[in-house]
Amino acid sequence: MSLITGPNMAGKSTFLRQNALIAVLAHIGSFVPAEHAHIGVIDKIFSRVGASDNIALGHSTFMVEMVETAAILNQATSKSLVILDEIGRGTAINDGLSIALAAIEHIHDVTKSRAICATHYHELPKLSSHFENIRFFCLRIEEWKGEVVFLHELIPGISSRSYGIHVAGLAGFPKGALERAKFFMSKFDEAEHYRSIDSIDITSGRHITDE
Repeated sequence: MSLITGPNMAGKSTFLRQNALIAVLAHIGSFVPAEHAHIGVIDKIFSRVGASDNIALGHSTFMVEMVETAAILNQATSKSLVILDEIGRGTAINDGLSIALAAIEHIHDVTKSRAICATHYHELPKLSSHFENIRFFCLRIEEWKGEVVFLHELIPGISSRSYGIHVAGLAGFPKGALERAKFFMSKFDEAEHYRSIDSIDITSGRHITDE
């Protein structure tokens, strides 16, 4: 099992999809985009990627995610390839983290499938570090002149930041709102990842105007 962390826009989801496609190519006897590949026999490929609701069934985005994840946990075997992209992101932090950890634990201990999982829960690598058959990777970035450069390179290790505020800036967030987001982030960091959130003062500096 591989657990991948990294910033938004760094390429985690693309890497997950790429691995599933390479497995399909290998199993139909095609060439694969690699210098060499060692891929065992796979009986099924399961993927939980993306976020969308199902209006016809009355399922919210989170319900769709849970239904699909449940199907994977119930049907995957030791010869399956499982792709999980940010499980638990559609609900509260504690609920989502608990669900993600339980899903990874089930795959590791019960189904014993080959799996690649991507997450923004920075606590997840630490919580799952006691699993015997898990490796940690992250997408490499460089900070240059106050900007973040995505290198789209997978390396061993764990990412400690998601750089979501930087991506919001790239998307055109108003400067005032972006500065407030940075301010809130600094306060959350001071509160040690939300454990003391009731004590955070977010009222100061509210009258920021865009230039």
